[in-house]
Amino acid sequence: MTTSPIYLDHAATTPVRSEVQAAMAPFLAGTFGNPSSTHRFGRAARAALESAREEIAAALGALPSEVYFVRGGTEGNNLAILGRARVAETEGRRPFVAYSAIEHSSVLGAAAEVEARGGVAARMDVGPDGVLDLGSLEVALTRDPALVSVMWVNNEIGTVQDIPTIARRCREAGVPLHTDGVQALGKVRVRLDESPVDLAVFTGHKLYGPKGMGILFVRQGLRLHPLVHGGGQERGLRAGTEDVASAVGLARAVGLAVAEQESEAARLSALTARLAAGLRERLSDIIVFGEDGPRAPHILNVGVCGVDGAALLASLDLEGVAASSGSACHSGAVEASHVLRATHAGHDRIPPSLRFSVGRLSREPEIDRASDVTVHVVERLRALAESPA
Repeated sequence: MTTSPIYLDHAATTPVRSEVQAAMAPFLAGTFGNPSSTHRFGRAARAALESAREEIAAALGALPSEVYFVRGGTEGNNLAILGRARVAETEGRRPFVAYSAIEHSSVLGAAAEVEARGGVAARMDVGPDGVLDLGSLEVALTRDPALVSVMWVNNEIGTVQDIPTIARRCREAGVPLHTDGVQALGKVRVRLDESPVDLAVFTGHKLYGPKGMGILFVRQGLRLHPLVHGGGQERGLRAGTEDVASAVGLARAVGLAVAEQESEAARLSALTARLAAGLRERLSDIIVFGEDGPRAPHILNVGVCGVDGAALLASLDLEGVAASSGSACHSGAVEASHVLRATHAGHDRIPPSLRFSVGRLSREPEIDRASDVTVHVVERLRALAESPA
């Protein structure tokens, strides 16, 4: 009898929920108008778009005027960082941005672009637990940055930053804080009326919503320079005809994720703990990355010694278990990521990492089977590595 494959890569992407599909369906056919058009077709689309914006704002603790639709987390992070750098330039200042050492590649890429355009980008350190070093933050704040960027939940090891505290410190210093909240929404409590962040980014496909649709929150009164020019959509910040169907689907996904966050977080946390215990029982030498810090409930990243990382992932896939080596944006990489290098500074060798991320599809029997398969694969690969050529 064949067994169904086990999907444990929810941090990479998630399937679209049936409720989200149902919400989107009318706007893929019947209500198809351009929301910028003034006739009845356009007005119907505009009404749906603004209703979606209001629903998202209510779920996040924001004003509708602070919610902008973008094409996902990468675009949102680039718009936040490069948009603030451009504001600094228009004010006659050399742009300076500071970012934590474990940011997503879209933040690292945007920071590199700031430097390429003549600005300055500085990395802030994290400890072995993956938590931002507040001393490093204080040093950055003395340099009058245009922006500080600290992700809410790390996408590789699941470390949760104390964003409310960091945001308050940045506010005291008069410096805007940007946070990549892609892995946070629906997993930890996210209320923008409780945390004085100035810019926050979220995306639909991590929340069982549509791919290619995200949210950029911009605190009222904060100036941001657009990167995409053309029409006046999204109040002039993001030109281009809005994807109404995806915006409606995203709003439904956000509402469900926020409503279910507390109960689902408890369930996911129990599943990752069960998986970690099952692996450790038979693979006593594994390392749980970020174990000593606060971690989101859905991510378990383990280091496995004595195996080839690429062979481990491929073997798991052949056995029906879908996991990853860390960020899906670097799925082809087998060397230690910048996140693991930052949290394990001074270590001579970092073992291959294996990221499991659980979600709505995950149940205890699947977790137990994934544990059994992983142990079997690791033992087989170690035996092959030790056997004479």
